Amino acid sequence: MQRRNFLVGLGAAAIAKPLLNSTELTAKDKGDNIIKAPALKKGDTIGVIAPGSAVNSPDDYLLAEELADYLGLKIRYAKNVKSGSGYKTRSIAERVDDIHEMFSDKNIAGVFSLRGGYGSGQLLDYIAFGIIKKNPKVFLGYSDITALHIAINKITGLVTFHGPVMLSAFSELTAESLKKAIFSNKAIGTLANSNEKEPVRRHHHQRTIRSGKAKGRLIGGNLSLITSLMGTRYEINTRNKILFIEDVGEPPYRIDRMLTQLKTAGKLQKAAGILIGKCEDCKPGLSASTWDLSLGEVLDNIFADINVPVFYGLTFGHTKDQFTLPEGIMAEIDADAHTLSLIENACI
Repeated sequence: MQRRNFLVGLGAAAIAKPLLNSTELTAKDKGDNIIKAPALKKGDTIGVIAPGSAVNSPDDYLLAEELADYLGLKIRYAKNVKSGSGYKTRSIAERVDDIHEMFSDKNIAGVFSLRGGYGSGQLLDYIAFGIIKKNPKVFLGYSDITALHIAINKITGLVTFHGPVMLSAFSELTAESLKKAIFSNKAIGTLANSNEKEPVRRHHHQRTIRSGKAKGRLIGGNLSLITSLMGTRYEINTRNKILFIEDVGEPPYRIDRMLTQLKTAGKLQKAAGILIGKCEDCKPGLSASTWDLSLGEVLDNIFADINVPVFYGLTFGHTKDQFTLPEGIMAEIDADAHTLSLIENACI
């Protein structure tokens, strides 16, 4: 039976056709023409999808359901999440079908990503973005889900939420930040790392790279995914935006390579301000034999001649403490105070 399901999945993938001629995919960047989803409320049903890697362990599903219980939400899995083809990777057709199903179902109030992993970028040419635009809902995830955030924001204007997946660790800060973002139609306000020490050093260090303040619409996500979209119709638009970027486990030379690509393409210079998230385990490692700069030195070199406010270290993305950032709303960065202020409501 498993082999038969796998073959069916392969067949579905084979007949899936990219929507390359769709007007949705040739639409100009929506800029300030954003749309917002209704804020979630206790008792709502959320749809769970896995746009990247599949989840197989029953214990992981218990973790997802534990989160839904904590948030006071009901949960429904898209039909291919638990029983699609493949083991770690469902077919493109199955994963796209799950996205369409969850956004088009009127009984689903929000769409949460079960995990990140790999593969969300494969879906972009197959998504009917008109379904998402006509059915605005809270959409949550990070890491590999960055590809969907950027494409959805660019094509539909929907405010989406760069925040924890359902299998994230959920510290108190992570949980509270998420609730404040998705259950309210008020502006979230100012985000800043805790100043707690243990006992001498702060838990989360921050550093000003370029001084100043700036305002703009918030856009960004995982650096690896952002660079993977360069040269495509989904390429990130940073003009007059507050760009936030983060990554994990990348040695400094790879961070340098990706930032150099964005800089050469003019993406860093066009931004109003830039926020770099705390990068866990971004150390030279084996690459030290050929590259001897630290992450901090890479950042100083890259931004030395870019005259916009930049600071490093706010906890979003691949960190235990994780702020939820709404993509598309107006925000203000203060690189000297190490704060990001979300000055516009993300939900209605």
